[in-house]
Formats: sequence, C-alpha cells, structure tokens
Amino acid sequence: MVSNVESLVGEWLPLPDVAELLNVSITRVHSMLDERTLAALRVGDRNIRKVPAAFIQDGAVVDSLRGTIVVLSDAGFSDEDLIVWLFTPDESLRGRPIDALREGRKTEIRRRAQTLAW
Repeated sequence: MVSNVESLVGEWLPLPDVAELLNVSITRVHSMLDERTLAALRVGDRNIRKVPAAFIQDGAVVDSLRGTIVVLSDAGFSDEDLIVWLFTPDESLRGRPIDALREGRKTEIRRRAQTLAW
C-alpha cells in the first residue's frame, strides 16, 4: 500500500530537508515526529523516513496539523492511515483535507476527523 500512498501524496521531503525548511535541527524534527506535530513514512527506493511536503507551509508546519494528527491517532489511525486520509480527495470538501488545513479551515477538518473515532 505504501506505493499507493507515495503517489497519493506526490512530493515527499527527507527529514534533513524538513529540518532545513523549518530552520531547526534534525533532532528537533525527530522530536516533532514523537510529539505528533508531524507524521512520516518510509518511502522511496531507499526506504527512508519522509514527510509529505504539503505539511510545510511558509517555513512552518501547517497550522492545526498537529491537532488533526492527534485526533486521527486517537481514533486508531496509523501514520500511513492518517496521511492517506489527509491526502484523499473528498468531493464534499472540494479538495483534500490537507488543502483545507492549508487554507485555514481547521474546524471543518477537525470535526470530520473526530467523527472517525465513533
């Protein structure tokens, strides 16, 4: 299924690139993964951990991404599951949940994520 996730997301960033874009150390990126601020998967030919590029916007992690990741994780979603959910187009949203988060539509996405727990 990972190859499907890879194509669904499109652009992935290796952790050192994430650190550079966020202007933080690589150890801080690892902490962000542990804290559920970001999610990563092992993808590509070298099977290294990468973060979807859409999680970064204007030199920062997309606002409200952490809370959405936490809600989805609490609902039992694995990192792969939540990335698939965030990047799967939804007609009722007129796009993907990640795009709605990037546009600042946190409440709508968080509400949808919370309903997945029931």
